[in-house]
Amino acid sequence: MTIPTTCHVPVMLDEVIHWLQPTPGKTFVDGTLGGGGHAAALAARVSPGGRVAGIDLDEQTALQASATLADLPFELVLGNYCNLPEILQHLDLQEVDGVVLDLGLSSDQLADPRRGFSFHSSGPLDLRFDPSRGEPAWRLLERVGEQHLANLIYQYGEERYSRRIARQIVATRRECPLRQARELADLVRRCVPRSRGHSIDPATRTFQALRIAVNGELASLESGLARIPGCLRPGGRLAIISFHSLEDRLVKHAFRSDDRLQVLTRRPLRPTEAEQERNPRARSAKMRVAQRV
Repeated sequence: MTIPTTCHVPVMLDEVIHWLQPTPGKTFVDGTLGGGGHAAALAARVSPGGRVAGIDLDEQTALQASATLADLPFELVLGNYCNLPEILQHLDLQEVDGVVLDLGLSSDQLADPRRGFSFHSSGPLDLRFDPSRGEPAWRLLERVGEQHLANLIYQYGEERYSRRIARQIVATRRECPLRQARELADLVRRCVPRSRGHSIDPATRTFQALRIAVNGELASLESGLARIPGCLRPGGRLAIISFHSLEDRLVKHAFRSDDRLQVLTRRPLRPTEAEQERNPRARSAKMRVAQRV
């Protein structure tokens, strides 16, 4: 099988390296491997004697990234970062010097028409990171009631037109089920007026909400925030990049309320203007860093 190369550009890479401070002999975990950009930069700096473990639920994306890391001190683990204690045990590690989580979507996932992450995809509306588990988004849209669906889109997508969208989805599915990403995107665009001077597609928040729902992303984050600090050595650091206000709020409160952690970034760090111009997908990124006491 030929494994395609990654097209993903890592977000806030310079900031991750600055705050995690990788040096030879240290051990790090990239809990959301994606395209492998953060893992590669860390692995290049911990040699000799260091290790980097990359974790991802998405086997296809992880294999693409792993192929680019073959000559570095890197180990791939298929799984969920919220299970880090068990993963470290499997790797015969007790504690690590740092962990990075990038909660955004990989460009490789967006580029795959079979996954449904892209609004323009004619493939199935799946949205799962691990297609072997759980239910695809199109099945969720078939079974959920209008009120529940509106609440889901509002809570996870912060979409003010959630009731209108849910009503239209239910009306449409009575005639013909929504199975393609492109079909849902077109429906949402008819319900949500496009803001003047705003480049964000009106379907963005609805797709985000469904993706969070089918992957249980907030539950994984809450579990990870409770469990990962115990995997850090004293002085070890946890850097989390979020793209959603709900995620950022969870990270902020967890960092501030955990007696094991010292907050290093009083306010979230943002990508530079130059990075946002170079990589528009970075525009909503926020990074917070805490250190194990």
